[in-house]
Amino acid sequence: MKTVFSPRHLGHSSQLELVAGAIVPGFELPSRPKFVAERIQAVELGPILEPDVHELSTAAKVHRQDYLDFLPTVWDRWTAEGRSGTALPFTWPTRGLRGDVPPAFIDGLLGYYSFDAGAGFVEGTWDAIKSSHDVALTAAGIVQAGERSAFALCRPPGHHAGAAFAGGYCYINNAAVAAQWLRDNGAKRVSILDVDYHHGNGTQEIFYSRADVQVLNLHADPMQEYPYFLGHADERGSGEGEGFNLNYPMPFGTNWAEWSMSLEDACSRLKAYAPDVVVVSLGVDTFEKDPISKFKLKTEDFPKIGARIAALGLPTLFVMEGGYAVEEIGVNAVGVLAGFEGA
Repeated sequence: MKTVFSPRHLGHSSQLELVAGAIVPGFELPSRPKFVAERIQAVELGPILEPDVHELSTAAKVHRQDYLDFLPTVWDRWTAEGRSGTALPFTWPTRGLRGDVPPAFIDGLLGYYSFDAGAGFVEGTWDAIKSSHDVALTAAGIVQAGERSAFALCRPPGHHAGAAFAGGYCYINNAAVAAQWLRDNGAKRVSILDVDYHHGNGTQEIFYSRADVQVLNLHADPMQEYPYFLGHADERGSGEGEGFNLNYPMPFGTNWAEWSMSLEDACSRLKAYAPDVVVVSLGVDTFEKDPISKFKLKTEDFPKIGARIAALGLPTLFVMEGGYAVEEIGVNAVGVLAGFEGA
């Protein structure tokens, strides 16, 4: 299996986030993909390639143009006010407030184009975002060209980013962009299978009214867990997309026996949808030792995920999302890939 990975992700480093009432160092660390890449090399999964450069034209089909125009300008706008550190929002257009007109000032814009304070900007953030986007599209091209699978080792991740908002460490929705590119390049139907601990709210929002991209999310119950405001089982799509969005919310403490039942049902429904290609939003924060998650999957469970996805018999693109137990992230993420490969 070929992996695509960019060293430019390192530009997004030393960023801060707001969590549990405190400004703290971001949990989404630059060391995360490093551990994954090292594990890929250790088990000889396959070559690691740098991405080709891609325009944002496909991203503009799943994100609003004004949002894409804003992202590259954040750091310059922030520093123009004499600021340094991490650019974070502190106010949002919630219920009862005007949310239809973007403000002119950077603080208002950060809130207008986000849903939390977990997607901050430092000087190299935009370049890292763009490189992650390029990684996803380059890996999608490998699958489209006839390879059975490919792995987009993306950082920053993407599945919390919606059409016009950042959040949850995510800015451009890499899996959504890849799915759109695959649609534009011959796939009549695409399924996105999100196995991250946290609900892929951005992916759901982007495709909620579409029938050509099926979205299946296995995640912690939003009544208990972030991102809280999407991910319930009764959210099944709207209009043409009704029935093509499927959520599998699960309680704290879910172990493999329980989680795998949801995976089995999701794979059965995916198979019935009969997509031409599968995009897997690969989060491994379901791991029992993950510092910000509360599921109980063990290291030996992750190859089983890959094996079950392989049994679908479909071309598959894996796109890296979450996973924050840094010492184990490489073993667990590559465990899924090796399981897919039959190793």
